[in-house]
Amino acid sequence: MTAFPLTRRKFLKAAAASIAAAGAVTVGSDAIFREPNHPRLGRVEVLLQKLPARLDGFTIAQLSDFHYEPHFTATPIEAAVNIVNGLNADLAVLCGDYVTAPLLGARRGWLRAAEAADPCARLLGRLRTRLGVVAVLGNHDAFTDPEHVTRSLEVEGIRVLRNQSIPIEHDGASFWLAGVNAVLGGGANIHEALRGVPGSKAVVLLCHEPDFADKVARFGVGLQLSGHSHGGQVRLPLVGPLYLPPLARKYPWGLRRIGPMLLYTNCGIGTIRIPVRWNCPPEITVFTLRSPAVSYPS
Repeated sequence: MTAFPLTRRKFLKAAAASIAAAGAVTVGSDAIFREPNHPRLGRVEVLLQKLPARLDGFTIAQLSDFHYEPHFTATPIEAAVNIVNGLNADLAVLCGDYVTAPLLGARRGWLRAAEAADPCARLLGRLRTRLGVVAVLGNHDAFTDPEHVTRSLEVEGIRVLRNQSIPIEHDGASFWLAGVNAVLGGGANIHEALRGVPGSKAVVLLCHEPDFADKVARFGVGLQLSGHSHGGQVRLPLVGPLYLPPLARKYPWGLRRIGPMLLYTNCGIGTIRIPVRWNCPPEITVFTLRSPAVSYPS
């Protein structure tokens, strides 16, 4: 047997390699098992133009991008529902992608993928707020079977806006909530969605794809709520998101001002293609709407 002396340099190299390997295992474990299953609650105050003073303090809980799958995304969806139910929010809004469209395959497979909307809707049907739950569809819903996805949600008491708007009335005052179809599905029509909305009213728009905000900002909408980006799902330090989908590359996450309008892009709840999140946890966002008619001490 030949003895190889262990020098200080060799020892340090071996130790560094061991630490790097252990770190990679820890990061990989967190990215697969921990981070995707623990939604983060974010709170944002928004000054909404034209909001009546009587609705100052109105709260909206936003969830998005569920991509229901029983083994990987059901757990964070259920956790998110439980968190929202503890908030006593006035309204919950859902910004699309309840299912995942296959990358390849026959139309029959795409239609079958829409069936995941049934168990997803049953979980989301447990959401409890003062004024209910309103939703729009995402591009994956549009690519599979939007009619089936819509029915699944509506059976659970969730109102789906498809190029429509409704008044949200509370405490003797109101604002309007509008929703457009998925832009990537080819069906978004902002003109139709805002038809009949009085110009004097505050408007919140639900749109799956955030980059559509460049167009929406010209239509008198005060706040657009979107998802679609997943925040990149994996965000590396100094690098940022590894991948962002079309129409989520300009405004991939967080609060932005686009002209006179505010936009918020939510990182979503589920994962897509690979069940991994790193440095980008699932997100629940709670918005507190503020009225310009109410003054606060500086």
